Amino acid sequence: MKTIYILTATLFTALYANCQIEWAVFAGPQATNTNYVIQGAKQKSEAKYGFQAGVALKVPFEGNLFFAPEGFYSMKGYKVTFSRFVYPPGPTAADNNTTFHCFELAALLQYDFGNNPSHFYIKAGPSLDFQLFGKEKFNEIGGGSVDRSMKFGPGEYGRYSANLLAKLGYETASGFMISAHYTHGAANLNNADGGPAFRHRAYGISIGKYINRKKIVMDTKNKE
Repeated sequence: MKTIYILTATLFTALYANCQIEWAVFAGPQATNTNYVIQGAKQKSEAKYGFQAGVALKVPFEGNLFFAPEGFYSMKGYKVTFSRFVYPPGPTAADNNTTFHCFELAALLQYDFGNNPSHFYIKAGPSLDFQLFGKEKFNEIGGGSVDRSMKFGPGEYGRYSANLLAKLGYETASGFMISAHYTHGAANLNNADGGPAFRHRAYGISIGKYINRKKIVMDTKNKE
């Protein structure tokens, strides 16, 4: 995990060395759920509320198209009721209430609608999702309950995942932005043979600010 942080910091530092690059911070709430299937049978699930916060870059590419990578913390989870019973979480679990604490790296492309300083935009692209740690709480069929930390590894929950991410937003001339996002999990988070297949789903809103936008505008005017 330390290697991931080092690579992320190196990438963002290298990109920021280009004076044309803008960088922003953002945060906001999200509702998260799952597509949960056991032996071909879809399980009933409920959404939980989570949160995300991170850093975004905007790198000129061509015309109104930009490379817009993001690195952010994301709290996800779901509630699921089982009609079939396998591990994880266990053959006696009647349900499960989970919380995942994740770090996500997204390689997005951004397209700005129009050339005005204030404009709508769309972002889309893949992301890698690292499950840092998690908690689960479930009731057992015969009575009683279990509240524990998740186990990640072979035969357990998967540590790594992949998603498709899309954002629709609006940014102002002064650098403020607001966006709505949707995350579609593309990889199964279960590593156990014969276990369930489940993937993250998330949708929410974020607000943010380009920290160095005013500085970039001033530098451009000085060059002129």
